[in-house]
Parts: sequence; C-alpha cells; structure tokens
Amino acid sequence: MKIIQSFTAIIEKENDGYVSLCPGLDLASQGDTVEEAKANLHEAIELFFEHASK
Repeated sequence: MKIIQSFTAIIEKENDGYVSLCPGLDLASQGDTVEEAKANLHEAIELFFEHASK
C-alpha cells in the first residue's frame, strides 16, 4: 500500500540559484532553477523516508 503525504515547500532565490526548504521535516536542498530546487527537495524527502527509522 502506497501512502501519500503532502508537505509545504518554500523556494527562495539565493545568489545565482534557489534554495528549497521543507520546514515540516527540517530538510533543505538547492538548484540552479526553481524546478531543479523543487526536484532536489523531492528527492531529499524520498531519501529521508527510505532511511528513517520506523
């Protein structure tokens, strides 16, 4: 069974790129574009749940 969860993402311009934050999980990532920052944060969230203790 697949569980679907929603999280808030905040993406801000910083210098020449973008920083993406997920305050609910205290995770952050970055990218050269908004789309890349969002995709990188999505990957970080997936990895977090793959490796988090049950």
